[in-house]
Amino acid sequence: MPVFLSSLFGSASIGVFSLATDNLFIVPCLAPVKRMEKLGNLLKTKTVFTTVGGSVLIGALICANSKGVILPHFVREEEIEPIRSANDELNITVMETKRTAYGNMVLANDYGAIVDPRIKPDVVKQISETLEVEAVPGEIAGLPYVGSLALATNKGAVAHPQIKETELEVLKSVLRVPVDVGTVNCGIPYVGTGLLGNSYGAVAGLLTTGPELFIIESALDLVD
Repeated sequence: MPVFLSSLFGSASIGVFSLATDNLFIVPCLAPVKRMEKLGNLLKTKTVFTTVGGSVLIGALICANSKGVILPHFVREEEIEPIRSANDELNITVMETKRTAYGNMVLANDYGAIVDPRIKPDVVKQISETLEVEAVPGEIAGLPYVGSLALATNKGAVAHPQIKETELEVLKSVLRVPVDVGTVNCGIPYVGTGLLGNSYGAVAGLLTTGPELFIIESALDLVD
């Protein structure tokens, strides 16, 4: 399946506003319903509409895989309910920490997670238990906000072009998938801000070029 192009709220940073796992596509309540449900169908997931503390920055604030969801402390119960209703077997953890942008701080699939090295060990343990994977501190391109610097699915990962060889080996080892480098939205290296995906497909920001799409399709093993 190819990578689909889309935008949200007039922005090509679709990964900031939404996220996908192999069973859920979580998007803001204010997003266009028919278009989001169509994308959810293409990703073979249930589409869930919610907010986080009233914010539409779903992709930046939430980290998730098929086993669990990590939410910041200011999320409201009525915002959690749509997620719980879509999959009542998910581990849902609300993190009681000052840090809130877990989508930016954690890069995860169903096999492992790389976390911002500034996160305390007890919080890393919570992330590991919620997602039911090994969680390992790491950086990408010498930067700590790994969730915004890459995207990982259960078939592959795309990371910031300046990732170091040692960092690349950590990603491959922990996530247990091939890792390639690329950009989105006409040269943006913060891959996670303009890309979301799962084992069945991906959605990239509307400004993503043909050569970028080719790399993404190959890296995420989406080439027919």
